[in-house]
Amino acid sequence: MFTKLLKVTLVVAFAVGTMVTLPTQEASAHSKTVKMGDSQGYVWDVQHRLQQLGFYKSNVDGVFGSSTKDAVMKFQKANGIKADGVAGHETFVKLYSQTFAVDEIQMMAQMVHGEARGESFKGKVAVAAVIMNRLNSSKFPNDVKGVLFEDLAFTAIADGQYNRTPDAESYRAVYNAIRGWDPSKGATYYFNPNTATSDWIWSREQIIQIGKHIFAK
Repeated sequence: MFTKLLKVTLVVAFAVGTMVTLPTQEASAHSKTVKMGDSQGYVWDVQHRLQQLGFYKSNVDGVFGSSTKDAVMKFQKANGIKADGVAGHETFVKLYSQTFAVDEIQMMAQMVHGEARGESFKGKVAVAAVIMNRLNSSKFPNDVKGVLFEDLAFTAIADGQYNRTPDAESYRAVYNAIRGWDPSKGATYYFNPNTATSDWIWSREQIIQIGKHIFAK
């Protein structure tokens, strides 16, 4: 249960229920400039990443309109970049350093769905937060795939639940954890006390119980 890039073009369902196609190669994005009037391509990516951070509130539609420009300007101001509403090299570098690629969001949503399906929204965010806490800890791999597929880390990998299609709430849980909500209060482990068979997990410092999961460190 314990148990950042874009590859080829990916199609993924976002928390808002929109199916979008995003471009490839993070390095290429750093040499691009997208602005008012542009559409498709990297506009999807800019909107997607700004949405993760809570700057972009509209639908991810691939159209660089006024709402996207406003979001870019807010992000630029927050990061000490000239707030001109144009996503150029400096903006892309900052944006990519703070967010996750589409395939990583997808993997995390699948894990949340597989591990916490049936739990409350808070319980789902707590599971997503454990993933984030592991990414920020030197005791675990420093990339999403490494954390999720570490040996014996999550039971959803072992029993195939990870392969289920995540629902919108699982995506929203991941976004909330990325933005900093951590109901687990810093946990790097969690377990179901009714099914846990490992004596070791019971030795961990318990923090809080949410639904069927006890969160620990």
